[in-house]
Amino acid sequence: MSISSDTAIDYDGLMQANLVRVFGERDAGRRLEAIRELYAEDAVLNEPHATATGHIAIRDAVTALLASLPSDFVFTAIGPAIGHHGIGRLQWRSGPAGGPAVVTGMDIAHFVGGRIHSLTVFLDPPAA
Repeated sequence: MSISSDTAIDYDGLMQANLVRVFGERDAGRRLEAIRELYAEDAVLNEPHATATGHIAIRDAVTALLASLPSDFVFTAIGPAIGHHGIGRLQWRSGPAGGPAVVTGMDIAHFVGGRIHSLTVFLDPPAA
């Protein structure tokens, strides 16, 4: 059994930090600082209806997303992130703090050099 070089990737720590410090941060300046720490310079954010490339574009995409949500909405992880071979996943929920989930989804991240190179966001279909 060989040990891959990605064993040092802290999938849970990095993906939880992304959820809190990027998608949970309403201050664009602090969000950009977090993006610069967590994402590769040429990173790509793939949302269901848009793609953003680079730190500024990712910041702006998250700014637009947060502006579209009520101010009391928060993103919360549903358990720890897991990963292997440079790919991690984190399930999450969003809704009013302490209230029911209005939307749930999953982030899939591809890591290069310990930083997010691409993040693809999947939204779960609404409950019937």
